[in-house]
Amino acid sequence: MEDTPADGKDETMADDLDQLAQRYRALAARLGQLGYISPGSLVRRYTTCGKPGCRCQASPPQPHGPYYQLTRKIAGKTTTRRLTSDQAARYAEWISNQRELRRTVAEMEEISRQAAELLLTKTPEPEKTPGDQPA
Repeated sequence: MEDTPADGKDETMADDLDQLAQRYRALAARLGQLGYISPGSLVRRYTTCGKPGCRCQASPPQPHGPYYQLTRKIAGKTTTRRLTSDQAARYAEWISNQRELRRTVAEMEEISRQAAELLLTKTPEPEKTPGDQPA
């Protein structure tokens, strides 16, 4: 005879752990598919110059731009860099990949926490004998 409870709790826990492991592996595989990553934020700006007779002063105004700017922290200092539209498109993808990386890692951490709870509740504590003294 097997040494498992009649309620099937061990089987359910094993199924839960298998599902968590499958989800974790799928997330790990997704990480391998991400491209380059970059922190920061991308802004598209339009400006007015203030020169009389310029199109940005017309009615309705037609501001200059778009101008793209990447803002991020480097060595604790905020830096801003102007980009071309092609560079901005690349950075938009890299920033999106960075956000996907963070979401995926957060989900992996949550799965790990759930698995730890299941595993730690499964492991019985050592039995104490009458001669054991607390440490």
